[in-house]
Amino acid sequence: MEDILQITIILFFSMLATLLSKKLKIPEVVGQMLIGIILAPSVLGLINGGHTIEVMSEIGVILLMFLAGLESDLEVLKKNLKPSILVALSGVIIPITIFGIVAFYSGRSISTSLFYGIVFAATSVSITVKVLQEYGYLSTKAGNIILGAAVVDDILAILILSVFKSFKNGEGNLIVQFSMEILFFVFLFFVHKFIPKVWKFINKLPIYAKNTTSALIICLGLSLLADKVGMSAVIGSFFAGIAISQTEVSEIIEEYVSAIGYVIFIPIFFVSIAISISFDVLFEHPFIVILFTLLAILTKFLPAYYSGKVCNLKKSESLLIGTGMVSRGEMSLIVAQIGLSGAIINKNIYSELVIVIILTTLLAPFLIKMVIKKDSTRNI
Repeated sequence: MEDILQITIILFFSMLATLLSKKLKIPEVVGQMLIGIILAPSVLGLINGGHTIEVMSEIGVILLMFLAGLESDLEVLKKNLKPSILVALSGVIIPITIFGIVAFYSGRSISTSLFYGIVFAATSVSITVKVLQEYGYLSTKAGNIILGAAVVDDILAILILSVFKSFKNGEGNLIVQFSMEILFFVFLFFVHKFIPKVWKFINKLPIYAKNTTSALIICLGLSLLADKVGMSAVIGSFFAGIAISQTEVSEIIEEYVSAIGYVIFIPIFFVSIAISISFDVLFEHPFIVILFTLLAILTKFLPAYYSGKVCNLKKSESLLIGTGMVSRGEMSLIVAQIGLSGAIINKNIYSELVIVIILTTLLAPFLIKMVIKKDSTRNI
């Protein structure tokens, strides 16, 4: 019953956070994450996580990215592939370089310094997706570039992490790892071609909610497959959404999955982000935390912004892409957790990383809202 109590508390306070966010005119996701911090063990201690909350949180981010894929236009994503790749490449190379240098001169070892860079090379598009959805900017050109770039730089970050782990631990299966990941993307290519044809068969099934059930099976199946080959589960769910967006029933599926996701799983994901926070590091090394938070923002914003300018995008679009790439969230937390469990970093370094990740995740929606508000004012 302890897990049921935690879920009840999370859902009640998530509703409260949404109401307050609307009242204060701040992004809803910020309100939910702040509520998570207040409820977490480091403050009130009303929720402490556990296996059930962890699983439901993971389903939440998978469904969020699946919905992002459903709302994406495949042709628009293809059209914006060049700026997406440029934003992604610059957003991986710059953080790894800058964080590596700064962390090294802050007294970290070479391997730890490089790991800092890998952590902050990843982008958490799930937070950005929620904000863009809230303000109706997800289907814009800038929104599609952000989605494409975030997926590409997460893939790059995972590949770099795989190489780093192999060298760090002296593993000899690097070629096998790369081969599996390449085969996964080849498989995704065929899936995206095959799924619309499969739906002709699914439509004939005499089963209640057959479309939504089938979509969830594909979404979770591709998420599991992505995780199995060493990549983030959200990459699998995002591409599942893109594939299903080409079917005639995509709008019905989006409506039902949104109801499932936003009623229970997605609020739990946003609230549970803060469960692992320990504020001891913030008080012990405030300067380092502030410095790394600023670097985390600038090393994503500036490369993305100038990549947009290079691709001849409007200033407002470049600013939105820059702010949209700032959030780290679950992707960086996953990388940090891999580092801790693999003994690449210790608990103090892990806590430091988590604090900076949470701070950038909280600040990013405000930055996005500022750009959107400025753009909206200009268009009045």
